[in-house]
Amino acid sequence: MKAKNIIIYTTAVLVFMNTGCKKNLEQPISGQYQADKFFTSDANATLAVNAAYNPLTFTDASSNAIWVLGDVASDDAIKGGNPGDQADFQSINDFNILSSNSAVEGVWKRYYDGIFKCNVVTDGLTDANKAVSDDVKKKVIGQAQFLRAYYYFNLTVAYGDIPLHLKVETPEELQSPALPQAQIFAQIEKDCQAAANSLPTTWGTTDLGRATKGAALSLLAKTYLFEKKWDLAASTAKSVNELGIYSLLPIFADNFRAATKNNAEAVFSIQHATGLVPFAGNTLNQWFAPRSQNGYGFFYPTQSLVNNFEKSTGGVDDPRLDYTVGRAGHPWFDTSFDPTWTSTGYLSKKDIQPLSEIPTSIKGDGNLNYQAIRFAEVLLIQAEALNEKGDAAGALAPLNLVRKRARESYVNDKTLPGYAGGVIPAGLLPDITITDQSQLRDVIRKERRSELALEFHRFFDIIRYGSAYANDALKDVPNFSFSSNQFFPIPLSERQTNLKLGK
Repeated sequence: MKAKNIIIYTTAVLVFMNTGCKKNLEQPISGQYQADKFFTSDANATLAVNAAYNPLTFTDASSNAIWVLGDVASDDAIKGGNPGDQADFQSINDFNILSSNSAVEGVWKRYYDGIFKCNVVTDGLTDANKAVSDDVKKKVIGQAQFLRAYYYFNLTVAYGDIPLHLKVETPEELQSPALPQAQIFAQIEKDCQAAANSLPTTWGTTDLGRATKGAALSLLAKTYLFEKKWDLAASTAKSVNELGIYSLLPIFADNFRAATKNNAEAVFSIQHATGLVPFAGNTLNQWFAPRSQNGYGFFYPTQSLVNNFEKSTGGVDDPRLDYTVGRAGHPWFDTSFDPTWTSTGYLSKKDIQPLSEIPTSIKGDGNLNYQAIRFAEVLLIQAEALNEKGDAAGALAPLNLVRKRARESYVNDKTLPGYAGGVIPAGLLPDITITDQSQLRDVIRKERRSELALEFHRFFDIIRYGSAYANDALKDVPNFSFSSNQFFPIPLSERQTNLKLGK
């Protein structure tokens, strides 16, 4: 995204704060909401939806703690850092989770804030509003519907049954019970379908990062997958492919490099930029970096994750391992890796930038995007859904595309350690030919873990795979109980404000 768009995004938040809109749904609304006083032009309508993107960003990695809920809670990462630093994040790691936990509170507040901003848009752009052109109205509403679906998806996979807010509500209306997850998924489906019908397949270069038809269809496919609606998940993922605008990058790591962050694989990319006022940088760059480089030293990959990556018959590692994880004896961007940086022996690389790009003096102002939905995930959704619906043979094609790209790093990346003139090591990530459903299920799950490692999805996958899988994956966590911990608790502050949630 161009810098001016990110400035618009952050400025829009200030606009809404100055017009009296409250930040969190749990706060009462003072005065009256008057959409006709703001939605008076195409420009203002665009500003309104820009504000709804802001809670997605990692300009504050402590409040957007989806990385804690999605990966620190899983078998892929531990909290890291000093023992007493961010103790609530360690409590997630240990499944000693109170409803007042700051990560639990932070994700809830931030994502419901995003929902509120989406509802401001959908409430304000009614058919009666003639001040905004039909084309802009359609696209702005479509973006708001997609974003609302994205926020609700993350909230319901994290918290289970939750309140559903679809308009700007009075204090009385905000007293709302938690609805069954099935109803939340139904609304996500509805919003994704509406967004897909309203949004363009692509935007111009000045609007990179906005939601697209492909993003809406991809989120819809993922929703169907979590609902175990296998036919719909498979066909919807296929429809994303049939748009003809997405492809796997030749080099896996280019998804996580600033110079190539807006690319053909990025279905929905959360934008960041460095050196802007208001601030728009990605602070994950500092949170995950070693302390010796002015980082905070959080988010250590586990041995379990490293063991998930395959080796060739000659012992050569899946190249995605070293694109994803820093480890001894292997390069750490533009310096050498120091094993004393981490207690597990590993550091995460996907959200880190070299010091040549972001020096220690501005470590917390990174400009990497967060790749919320990649085309590789869409292919794996299609493969999983096809296998689960009984078409194991059909699942092989999308699965093997992902594996092919990974092994061909040895063809396309001359900087890869072990590169030998474009020769793929024998037996590295061969095409899968298994058509037994149970065996292929295990292969697809393993592949998804390697491909999407440390992208904040793993815990939610563990839970959706069921109790047997979850209990095995988290067997070394003494406090984990599938029945008690498949969802995080609704925050205490929300229960104190919304009395219909109970105690």
